[in-house]
This record gives sequence, structure tokens and C-alpha cells, in this order.
Amino acid sequence: MTSSDRDGARRPVVTRFAPSPTGYLHIGGARTALFNWLYARGHGGTFLLRIEDTDRERSTPEATAAILRGLDWLGLDWDGEAVSQFARKDRHAEVAREMLARGAAYKCFSTQDEIEAFREAARAEGRSTLFQSPWRDADPASHPDAPYVIRMKAPRDGETVVEDAVQGTVTFRNDQLDDMVCLRSDGTPTYMLAVVVDDHDMGVTHVIRGDDHLNNAARQTMVYHAMGWTVPVWAHIPLIHGPDGKKLSKRHGAVGLEEYQAMGYPAAGMRNYLARLGWSHGDDEFFTSAQAMEWFDLGGIGRAPARLDFKKLENLCGQHIAVTDDAALLHEIEAYLAAAARPPLTEAQRTGLKAALYCLKDRAKTFPELLEKAEFVLANRPIVPDEAAAKALDPVSRGILAELTPHMQSASWSKDALEAAVAAVAQARGIGLGKIAGPLRAALAGRTVTPSVFDMMLVLGRDETLARLSDAAG
Repeated sequence: MTSSDRDGARRPVVTRFAPSPTGYLHIGGARTALFNWLYARGHGGTFLLRIEDTDRERSTPEATAAILRGLDWLGLDWDGEAVSQFARKDRHAEVAREMLARGAAYKCFSTQDEIEAFREAARAEGRSTLFQSPWRDADPASHPDAPYVIRMKAPRDGETVVEDAVQGTVTFRNDQLDDMVCLRSDGTPTYMLAVVVDDHDMGVTHVIRGDDHLNNAARQTMVYHAMGWTVPVWAHIPLIHGPDGKKLSKRHGAVGLEEYQAMGYPAAGMRNYLARLGWSHGDDEFFTSAQAMEWFDLGGIGRAPARLDFKKLENLCGQHIAVTDDAALLHEIEAYLAAAARPPLTEAQRTGLKAALYCLKDRAKTFPELLEKAEFVLANRPIVPDEAAAKALDPVSRGILAELTPHMQSASWSKDALEAAVAAVAQARGIGLGKIAGPLRAALAGRTVTPSVFDMMLVLGRDETLARLSDAAG
């Protein structure tokens, strides 16, 4: 499919995610990546990744690796190789010099002291502190042999209009925008120029990013116009706030994407939740990634900040765990164990867990919760009951288990036969099934919250079940 641009031309959709590798991948950045991925994939387009590593002091290879790991975990595949913005610095400088040649930029020889003096005088006189360079219209013959920056020659009057697919028409007065620096005196490009050059050269048709970049769009639009390039479709999405309505920060809990993997949320549930965080498709809450790709559009993005809701996240994750294929679920559980620095599964545990998933995955909202319920198949004999389960193994309960054991030995080991054996002991004792279920849970799992006792018996098998009952009956 193609995208219709404002100038009537039609181009294949190209989106990009362009994080700065100065720290972890923030959950807000992950959602931005997801929106770009969904839009590109849903339109048969291209999703690109650019690492904006021009800040050499703060950019680190470790942060870049963390970003790539986070995107991999979330399942957001990008097309081609990740692009380093820093590696393209010569191209950025070339464009700055071309703007100079076109008369859309100029050399500014003002020093930092002169700029600060201008601003101090403006403050004292109560006028705008936006720097107005005396070199803007200077005769090149008057240029000194001194260091200079290249500034864009921005229009001084009128307005710059940003047509935004989310925010609508946003108008900026040009007298509120200064002549931004495009190339520093040391020959390095500024971020504001580099972004436009990269987006143009990479063929980006839709710039989907946080609304904290909305002001940047006005200045960047000027660069597009100065170079005669097609302006992309802008889509500035609201930021994510905490449950209290304030900007998301560490006080609200996890903000780095990798923390969510280590907390045991499944990637599909995380994708679903992040897609729903600020975008909607009718009343649909639970959906697959294929459905999200089909439905996602920029018109469905709201203008108000989205609020993080851990309860809703957990509910969606629980639904995704329930419908995930057992083999895929087991693979993701093992990846979670590694991310959370927990011991890996032994081969026996892996086999047992795979056999037990059918009775575990309907009731777990996170992987730690699922593994807690899987303790019966992960633990080795002798089973050590926790404090609550130990209370269910009083002398009377142990007697019930001893009485139950011969019935189990002769049962055919089907669910119906096992239920019948337990029911026979309950009837003989004149007690309800619940009076037997508690001791059975304690004996088989050492826990009070477990899958059905009959499912546990089927997963464990006859020999292991009888051995655990014998241990508990003591």
C-alpha cells in the first residue's frame, strides 16, 4: 500500500524509530516503536531503526545493546541494518553547506559571550531573548577569518504550520523561532539538522514520535522547505503518565522495557497493552498483533496523555498466556528466567512443566505467578510444605491420606477414576471433597494454591503421586 502525501504524490509507507542510546529503553519509547512498527507493517511498508548517537559523551554501546534487546523481546523486527546517526555526520555537514549555498543559511561569527550579552540586554529591556545574529545579512566580504557556525535563515514574519495527524493543525509564529544552528563551529551537525537529513535520506514518510517533539517539527519543517524536500506526515503522540496523572517516572515503578520482561510479563500481552495505551479501535481491549496491524491507524490515537494501569496490563497478559501455544510459552518462560537472573530449568523440570501447562496457563497473569502454581511439578521429593500448607497436614488429614492411598493404587489413573476414588473416601468418612483437597494439595505441591488435585495427579503420574502421598502420610 502507499501513503498519500499532502502534495498529492504517493509513496510507500516508511516509518522509523530513532532512540538515543544514553540509557535503557523507556516504556514510552517502546510504545513509540510499536506504533511505528504497526503502521508500517499494517500498510505493507518499511520500519527502520536509527540509533541517534551524536551525543558522544552520553551514548554508550551498552545502551544501544539494551535498546536492541528490548525491541527483540517485544517482537518488533526492523528492516535492514540499524543506522548510526553519528556515522552520517559528513552527510549532515554537506547539507548544511548546501543550505549555505542556496542562501537558506548563513555563517554566524558571534561568540558565546556576544550571544549572552545580547540576551542580557534583551532581558533588561523586556524584549524577546531570541538571538538575532548581526551576521544574518552581512556582506561575505566582511566575514572575519574566525570560527563560525552555520545558522538556518528562518523566516522572521508569518507563521509555520504543522499539519499533524494526531494534534491537528498547529501554528507557530515565526517571530518566536530563532535561526537555529545547523553546523557547529567544530564542523559537527546539530541534532535538529541531522534528524531531517536522515529522515529524508531514509525515505521516511511518517514521523510518529512523542509530542515533546512537536515544537521541533516547526523548525524541522523549515529545513525541509529550505532544501525543497517533501515534508513527512507528522504524528505527535501524547506521553505516558503514571496512574496519578503525572509524567511517568521511577516513582511509579518500572519504566524501562527490560524491567517488564524481568517482572514476567509476556511480550504479546505487553504489545497488546502498549498498543491500547493511547490508541483505540472501538471497544476492543484484547487483540492479537495481526489484528493490531490490520486496525492501527493514526486517527485512533487520542490527544490526551495515556495513564499506565498495571491491573489492566496484568489482565491482558493473563489472556495472552492462556491462548499461547505451549511450546512458544515454554520458550518465553525460559527467556524470562534468564532475564530475571533465575536458575534455568533442568531437563526434567522442562519436561514436567510442558506437560503441566494445560492446567496452569488459564489462571496465571505473569510468569512468576504461573511458576508458583507449577511448583508441584518443579519441586523434587521430599516435598516441603510452606507454612499454610503444613497446617493442612494435621494428624487427622494424614490419616485421610493413608486411607486414600490404597484406593489410588488400584485406580486406572484417569481423571474420572481418581475423582471416584477420592469421592469414595469422602463418603466413607462423611466429609466433603474440600476436606480431602486441602491435604492433597499440601502433599502433592506443598502449597495451598495449585491447579486441580486431579490435574496434578495426572501430570505427576501414578508412581510419583503415590510416593508423595506416602511421604505426607508419614
